[in-house]
Amino acid sequence: MRKFLGSAAVAAVMMAGTAAYAAENVEVLHWWTSGGEAAALNVLKKDLETKGIGWTDMPVAGGGGSEAMTVLRARVTSGNAPTAVQMLGFDIVDWAKEGALGNLDDTAAKEGWDKVIPAALQNFSKYDGHWIAAPVNVHSTNWIWINKAALDKAGGKEPANWDELIALLDKFKAQGIVPIVGGGNAWNATTMFDSVVLSLGNDFYKQAFNDLDPAALGSDKMKEAFTRLTKLRSYVDDNFSGREWNLDSAMVIEGKAGMQMMGDWAKGEFIKAKKVPGTDFVCMRFPGTQGSVTFNSDMFAMFKIAQDKVPAQLQMASAIESPSFQSAFNVVKGSAPARTDVPNTDFDACGKKAIADLKEASDKGTLMGSMSNGYGAPAAVKNAVYDVVNRVYNGELTPDEAIKELPAAVAAAK
Repeated sequence: MRKFLGSAAVAAVMMAGTAAYAAENVEVLHWWTSGGEAAALNVLKKDLETKGIGWTDMPVAGGGGSEAMTVLRARVTSGNAPTAVQMLGFDIVDWAKEGALGNLDDTAAKEGWDKVIPAALQNFSKYDGHWIAAPVNVHSTNWIWINKAALDKAGGKEPANWDELIALLDKFKAQGIVPIVGGGNAWNATTMFDSVVLSLGNDFYKQAFNDLDPAALGSDKMKEAFTRLTKLRSYVDDNFSGREWNLDSAMVIEGKAGMQMMGDWAKGEFIKAKKVPGTDFVCMRFPGTQGSVTFNSDMFAMFKIAQDKVPAQLQMASAIESPSFQSAFNVVKGSAPARTDVPNTDFDACGKKAIADLKEASDKGTLMGSMSNGYGAPAAVKNAVYDVVNRVYNGELTPDEAIKELPAAVAAAK
């Protein structure tokens, strides 16, 4: 059934792509389909409407974007690329290598993007010295989202280390709620694992997930990371498999679960549900990771399209990088702006923390690409890590077996 639905989605999007659209129109392929994501995307749609630019929406559900990339490949292969595509990290680089992306240099130079977009993001939004994508935001993955009422009932103290985290999960269990939700698919489980690995040291995370050092991937420290992931899995409910991250967020929002370990896109769900940081929910860094940020950045890669459609494409890129849009969008989305000069005035407590944490990590050199979200390593390596992590999470591999499988899988995928 999943295969059939995936094929149907490809066919439907390709049919939509064959229609004739006005030149002042952008056709946007994305996977922002949850409530909070859709609300954030609407900010961009409305912004473009004020400039007289139409929007052809091409949503493809799936939190990690893999289904959207399947649809994209079909569109490009047929010679009918969308105007812009939501994309992550190494996927952008791969398309740039194929020569499929347009050039945003004139717009970037006129608006001074080089001065205000962090170098870590430019590594992916530029290729061979040319701007090819417009970064929308900076998400980070090493967050925990906690139901405030459940935390208060458990004593009100945020866990400062691993032992305190486990003690809190035990208290949630005693309350009769699900202690932690997550891991419904390989991407989700690896997002949790990102934080566990980072909590064992910045250098270790970089060596393992950015440098892909075989010694780090097969080390005793990695065994400890897998052991901790297995421990977290023991607190997850039996119905986790296949459940999307936004449904996990809803369980925390409704008080059915104590916490969720997920990137800050989860905050968009809390905000859409009219929940307030510090009153209804708590945002905190995974214990042991404060001062470090594993990031991803939603970017819109701009594809080569018919010349008469390029002006609308460039206006979309310009709109994305305007400070006013960066603020308005990220307030709703839950992320930090991609520009460093956007004031935090309109952001809530969690948003202000995200902006401050990003600056601290960037200044300290502890801003690192997230493996789970496509910024740590190329797609083939990421998928190999997904496979091993998911097998551990689902009890198919022990930590001892995993530290043999992981370096071998990464080496084979390079």
